[in-house]
Amino acid sequence: MFGRNGKKGNYAYTVARVKAKKSLLMNEEDYSKMLMMTVPEISRYISETGYGKEMTDLAGRMSGIGLLEHATYFNMAKVFGSILTSSTGELYDMVSAYLDKWDVWNLKVILRGKSYGLDAEGIREDLVPAGSLGAESLDKLISLDTDDDIIAEFGRMTHVNFPADVLAAYKASGNLGEIEDFLDKNHYERLTESIDPSSRPSRLFLDYIGEEIDMKNFETILKLKAEGIYGEQVMKYVIPGGRRIDGRQLTLLANAESTESVLSDASQFEFYEGIRDALESGNLRDAVSGLRKYEIQKAKKFSHLYPLSVIPVIDYMIHKENEVRNIRMIARGTESGLDRETIKELLVI
Repeated sequence: MFGRNGKKGNYAYTVARVKAKKSLLMNEEDYSKMLMMTVPEISRYISETGYGKEMTDLAGRMSGIGLLEHATYFNMAKVFGSILTSSTGELYDMVSAYLDKWDVWNLKVILRGKSYGLDAEGIREDLVPAGSLGAESLDKLISLDTDDDIIAEFGRMTHVNFPADVLAAYKASGNLGEIEDFLDKNHYERLTESIDPSSRPSRLFLDYIGEEIDMKNFETILKLKAEGIYGEQVMKYVIPGGRRIDGRQLTLLANAESTESVLSDASQFEFYEGIRDALESGNLRDAVSGLRKYEIQKAKKFSHLYPLSVIPVIDYMIHKENEVRNIRMIARGTESGLDRETIKELLVI
């Protein structure tokens, strides 16, 4: 498959750009400094380390933690958008398909925000316009009155066809999980379809996405198990297309009656060592954190194997997402009065 303009893509140029950007990301020392700061001091600090324009642009209508959170998401969206628009060919197609996950994120935020009674500004604070839908399109979705109208308009904008049975299940139960589950599966289906498996680097990317699906499925199983949900009720939320965890293994994990009983079934997976202690202690939060650390390490490893492919681009995006998540975690924890050690444990470094 050739992409936009019928070309393979400007890999060398785009990878050089993201490598330069990655060198500017925050490190452990930066996070240690922020852990000693107040929220206003954190805001000043990130203004001096890459987020200054967004902090300045938004300062006239926002302040405090809201300004910081909106600025970090807005900066991330702008950076990802600039990478996409500078890419060509199949590289553009793959990056675009990967970034569509933010369209899914944004629809979830809008639907959840509406259900919680948030106003438009409250919803916008958690939007990341890094996918195909820009701020204007997202504002249009926010302006609509009903979930049915929002879902229908989203489908029109993104060419996503919501199956009748999904819509019927949502209307019958009022459970947004029905819509969210479909969106997650649909995203990965479209993403894998965008990857041409004829070249080794692209096959490696397909493998990477397969491992990402494995980790998301494992995380979903852990979370549902913590809520006392097992078996077929779990399997309906599993995303097809995993690389290492097949259907039989997923069924075993889904049927396990406790987090502890997952241990023996999970020991064969590569990410197991990073989450074993958390699983043994029943600490779901640490297990999820361990999966995220593994994801970051895996992306870094894959990017070194094939430096002129889409993977270094995805590797940078994952690290950028993690930086924004860490900044917001420190700011929220500080504002909430959490002690430094507790906040530090929540970070993925």
